[in-house]
Amino acid sequence: MIEESAVEITKQSNSSFTYAFNFLPDAKREAMNIVYAFCRRTDDIVDEGTDTNEVKEQALTIWRIEFEKALRNESQYQLLNKLAVTVSQYKIPVDLFFELIKGMEMDLVHQRFANFEELRLYCYRVASTVGLMCIEIFGYKHQSAQLFAENLGVALQLTNIIRDVSKDAKKGRVYLPLDEMAMFGYTEEDLFSSRYNCNFIALMEFQAKRAKEYFDLATRQLNLEDKASLFAARAMQHIYYRNLERIIQKKYDVFSNYIKVSKFEKVGISLGVWAKYNLVY
Repeated sequence: MIEESAVEITKQSNSSFTYAFNFLPDAKREAMNIVYAFCRRTDDIVDEGTDTNEVKEQALTIWRIEFEKALRNESQYQLLNKLAVTVSQYKIPVDLFFELIKGMEMDLVHQRFANFEELRLYCYRVASTVGLMCIEIFGYKHQSAQLFAENLGVALQLTNIIRDVSKDAKKGRVYLPLDEMAMFGYTEEDLFSSRYNCNFIALMEFQAKRAKEYFDLATRQLNLEDKASLFAARAMQHIYYRNLERIIQKKYDVFSNYIKVSKFEKVGISLGVWAKYNLVY
């Protein structure tokens, strides 16, 4: 069986994550590539291809079983076997990986969220879990780093949701809480018709305010002593926060604009954060 390497998967993703952990020491960067490749491949099972949701569910189940086998070094996928070694080496809680898979399952069977409580669980599973995996590799001294990772994950995912509202709607997915859509008088029909109006702007303002609150909460929970070791997470925080600010500047018109932070800016932000925490402290 021919498999792409973790490095190849990470490079092809062109994710903001890659810019953030390029400044890590070699061993930690390799571990991050393996963890990120697992997350990427898990996401791809759900988002890539034209298979039915039922087929994707079956593929996700097989992937979960293979991960369980990898914990005994028995998977047919070398990526998963390498991941199991990384999990053991850095003492990453195994349940985080199963929670991530549950989050991906929600994309297949739970494409509406009645309220923010439901959406927050989704954000935890698909984003906070990744942050909690990463900090075990980065290293930290204070348990508050776990709260930082959890809340930062929610903030990042909420930013993604705001940015990708239009793209997700074209796939029939709505990640905005239905009770909040009703509160602002904006319907699913409006969303699927790409209707950009005052109701939509007000709804998005509400979502952005919440995202900022989670960014702020994460910052307050990060101990000064952990900032140097968690610089990659902080870089992600700055990149996504800048993206959120740009969306706000465009008055949330994500139907006419795909708003993003350029590669050059991502490198600059990551380098700046690394320098701040590793050259000063």
